[in-house]
Parts: sequence; C-alpha cells; structure tokens
Amino acid sequence: MTVTDTAAARARLLEIIKEKAIVHGRVTLSSGKEADYYVDLRRISLDGEAAPLVGLVMRELTKDLTYAAVGGLTLGADPVATSMLHAAAAAGERLDAFVVRKAGKAHGLQQRIEGPSIKGRRVLVVEDTTTTGASPLAAVEAAREDGAEVVAVATIADRATGAGEKITAEAGVEYRYAFSLEELGLA
Repeated sequence: MTVTDTAAARARLLEIIKEKAIVHGRVTLSSGKEADYYVDLRRISLDGEAAPLVGLVMRELTKDLTYAAVGGLTLGADPVATSMLHAAAAAGERLDAFVVRKAGKAHGLQQRIEGPSIKGRRVLVVEDTTTTGASPLAAVEAAREDGAEVVAVATIADRATGAGEKITAEAGVEYRYAFSLEELGLA
C-alpha cells in the first residue's frame, strides 16, 4: 500500500478496528452511560500498523480544511494528533500537534495547552471516539481561550449518540467522523 492510497488505508483501518478495538459486553462509558459494547480506539491509535493509517484517514477526512495544528483533550486525542503530524511529515507537509490538559498545571508555566503555540492559528480538534461530545467541546473551549481559531472537530468513530449535533450547536463548528456505527457493524 502506498502512502497516497487512502482508500486502501481506510479499508485496512476499518478491518483492524473491527478485529482489535470492538469489545462486546456491558460497559460503563466515561460519560456514565452504559452500552453493550466498547470501542477501545487506543488499541488502534497506539498500534504500530494502525496508527499510521489513522493519520492518513484523518487527514483525508479533513483535506478540504485549512489548519496548522491538530490536537484535543488528553488522552484520546493525543495519539490521533500525533498520527496526523507524522502523516503530514511523510507527505512533505508541516502540521503541529497540541495537547489540552484536563486542568491547568499548578507548576512550571501553568499551561493548559502543551506543544507549539496555537495562538492566532487555525486548528483542528480531534478525538478517537465521541459519545457525548464533552471532551471535544472542552478542547474547543481551551483552544479558543488560548487564541486559536477552531475550524472543526473530527473523530475516528462516532457512536451516533448526538455528540455531533451538540458540538455543532454549542461550539458552532463542523463535526466529522471517519467511521459510523454502521460501518463498524454496531448499528
């Protein structure tokens, strides 16, 4: 598979997600809601074969947007942003990544956002999977407080629980996802 073969990358990533990331059984999500399955995308975004595919697929998903940095609330967003940074570098392009802490540091520079400055820059907020939209919304708010212009929110998998509509309504930005519940075989 070549770096430019995004259709093959997307198909292989979906295959790996179905094989390694979908766990069936009753679970309590971070939102407090219960579900009959769990999509553990850290098994994918931190996997040596899948992580590069994540970067390719997420860049393809957002290729019509203009942004200079990508990031979101730690921990779900971190490997997604890093994969995108590496995919951009492999394509000969520059993309910075940033990490939004859940709370500001009480020591050092006391920053809530780590990485290259995003002040005055167009940024994309990312997440691995989205249920309530709370994590991306927190990241959007932090990025705006830091002086960035958020162009959109993008996630690998959408749980079809209204998060996209909530993000669009509350943050006023477009919401995109690479894979739907139907594609993951969960709907």
